Amino acid sequence: VPQVQPRAEELSELYRELSQHPGLSTACLGPDLTTQYGGKYCSLYTEWSQRDLARAENIKFCRQYLIFHDGASIVYSGPAGTCSEIKDELLSRESPSGMLKAVLRKVPGKGKEKEKQFLEVWDQNRKVKSIDLTALDKHGSVYDDDQFGCLAWSHSETHLLYVAEKKRPKAESFFESKAPELGTSDEDTGHPKKEDAPIKGEKFVYHEDWGETLTTCSVPVLCVLDIEGNSISVLEGIPEHLSPGQAFWSPEDTGVVFVGWWHEPFRLGLRHCTNRRSALFYVDLTGGRCELLSEDTRAVWSPRLSPDGCRIVYLENNVLGPHQQCSRLRMYDWYTKHTSTVLEAVPRQAWGAFPGIYCGALPGMCWAADSRRILLDTAQRSQQDVFVVDTATGTTTSLTADVPQGSWSVLTIDRDLLVARFSTPSCPPMLKVAVLPAAGHEAQTQWICLQDAPPVPGITWGIRTLQPPPEQEHPQYRGLDFDAILMRPSEGPTAQKPPLVVMPHGGPHSVFTAGWMLYPAALCRVGFAVLLVNYRGSLGFGQDNVASLPGSVGTQDVRDVQLCVERVLQEETLDASRVALVGGSHGGFLACHLIGQFPDTYRACVVRNPVVNIASMVATTDIPDWCLTETGLPYKPDALPDPAQWTEMLHKSPICYVDQVRAPVLLMLGEDDRRVPPKQGLEYYRALKARGLPTRLLWYPGNNHALAGVEAEADGFMNMALWLLKHLQ
Repeated sequence: VPQVQPRAEELSELYRELSQHPGLSTACLGPDLTTQYGGKYCSLYTEWSQRDLARAENIKFCRQYLIFHDGASIVYSGPAGTCSEIKDELLSRESPSGMLKAVLRKVPGKGKEKEKQFLEVWDQNRKVKSIDLTALDKHGSVYDDDQFGCLAWSHSETHLLYVAEKKRPKAESFFESKAPELGTSDEDTGHPKKEDAPIKGEKFVYHEDWGETLTTCSVPVLCVLDIEGNSISVLEGIPEHLSPGQAFWSPEDTGVVFVGWWHEPFRLGLRHCTNRRSALFYVDLTGGRCELLSEDTRAVWSPRLSPDGCRIVYLENNVLGPHQQCSRLRMYDWYTKHTSTVLEAVPRQAWGAFPGIYCGALPGMCWAADSRRILLDTAQRSQQDVFVVDTATGTTTSLTADVPQGSWSVLTIDRDLLVARFSTPSCPPMLKVAVLPAAGHEAQTQWICLQDAPPVPGITWGIRTLQPPPEQEHPQYRGLDFDAILMRPSEGPTAQKPPLVVMPHGGPHSVFTAGWMLYPAALCRVGFAVLLVNYRGSLGFGQDNVASLPGSVGTQDVRDVQLCVERVLQEETLDASRVALVGGSHGGFLACHLIGQFPDTYRACVVRNPVVNIASMVATTDIPDWCLTETGLPYKPDALPDPAQWTEMLHKSPICYVDQVRAPVLLMLGEDDRRVPPKQGLEYYRALKARGLPTRLLWYPGNNHALAGVEAEADGFMNMALWLLKHLQ
């Protein structure tokens, strides 16, 4: 059997090469300009991210393009100049006219000073405002995340709206005493002013946060900058039990529309959790009156105002249950106050029909110029496609049905110029543009490639569908199927009969779409076939598929992966004696289950922040509801699990099968993981060590659940590849 034995230097060179492919994050179209010959053109500003291994950080850079069009088609498009790095920008937003740009920038402190935040306003050729938000001290740090954060221009372009942490009163212990700072004492008494005086005994009070990746977010407030007056005001009138975010200006700039998340009785993790109770609100700027615009018993997010200012579309889920599910598209009419459902959740995916909405957010700009149609991307089984939705009729049309299969994402649409990203498992992200055809003719969309990415040689891939055997059908949801993406090396010594690396995704309610993924591509280039399994419970297959998994974790998902592995080994020329598992989070949960339940199949295992014991996780995670929901139990904030429920959580956990494990296990843990705390991995590590099994643990400080720090990601790949090569010899 041909052996794969690249040295560590060759592996690191391969990783260096593949990790340099940049990701495309945002796009913004400038205003239309007219040439002296009457032709129209506009600029396209794009932002990309790239790993810089030498600096051990992700860098951002921008590149501009020119698009000449006649309103119906693109006449010519091409790059304008080279790319340049963007430094210290946290947020940026062009004004509605395209004449101004707002930038939130972090500036390193001098000497012992803390880092500062500045809000800048730029016109076409200079910076016209630079406001030191830290010095003004009206609030804490500005949020630059995509959960709460926003930077929104008023329609008049005179004010900016953003979200920041509420200013926290200074606090000290009971025994601290400091001389008052100059300028802070009361002229009459010489004592510190009341508003500046620290509160005694409050120094160590616990402040809840919003969990994984949102640990600096506790009490968000909406803030408005008056650009002309250089003044900042914190909006009042927002109820105390709500945390506001995703805000924008109402029509006529009379107030602000925002999403408010309930945070009583306590905050649960919000990242990737589109099932948290929330609603759409309007706060009036003059009277401070706060008005509910949507139902207050649902979970809502991604509100987007139409260009004519008449309608707001947003996404909606049920509260609690699976963290990700098939969402409804709702629309609120600003003038009639009527809310309608544009698209319902789809029970089952069917080719030729709309698959349902499974996305973390709508594009920031998603409306067509007619203020009737919107654009969105969504998973459709194991690919991702772009659809146009007529909000008046609910009809949907795919814009990517007749183009190569892969993963499509909408970046922006403005004046019916559409900008998208496209990639496949063997082709890094590329930039595509099109003109949205008139209503009824959308299927004729012509995509043009503006920034190509050469395919990575040596990788072939395909999608296969699997049907569970009758005895493994879900009694309530019969007839469900699932997919897997198989990547194979097409060159090199193992191409004829490669070893197999099996990768189930995390979530469990997420999905592998046929797009560019660094680890699978790199493993394929090393000489492994890679099997990415979208077991039942994945997104993109209909709501029934999602609903089939809670209560069946540890059995249904495990059997789906094992069925897929056995089928692929039968039907493909792969080395069945050299099969390994790689998985993170719920994928790690499945990997640990599989090496315990099917020890004869697997020779090695690599897990990243795995769930190994649901019963011990429930008290330490930022998402305790996940532990009960996926076990098939009801979650209530005030309910304590009874002994039978603790038992059920334990029995569905891979720790129960540790006695059967024979494969060597490499664990990678993020020290700051709030979702699946590293104590989970440590519990498994100790159980394996106690049984004399070969195991190794990598501990990454400063990394959370995703282990996405550039250094941790690179080190993780090297250790994973070397572990697999060593134990699959």
